[in-house]
Amino acid sequence: MNATVHLDIPADALASARMTLEDIRLELAILLFKLDRLSMGKAAEFAQLPAGVFQNHLAARRIGPHYDVEDALEDAAALAALAR
Repeated sequence: MNATVHLDIPADALASARMTLEDIRLELAILLFKLDRLSMGKAAEFAQLPAGVFQNHLAARRIGPHYDVEDALEDAAALAALAR
């Protein structure tokens, strides 16, 4: 069972920002993903969205998956091992 933490956001701050709680949750999830603090799956979970919907939000902002040269080399080695 996951514990939850509550954050109080003044209603007037949300109104001034013209945002809903869902908007805030999505923005924070995207930021944490961009900062490499959350994986894509965990960020989608944080945003309370299906992974595909969250990925669409990232794509709309031109934010790609975190996939670097090391990841590519690991994938290439795994594929080569499977081909044997």
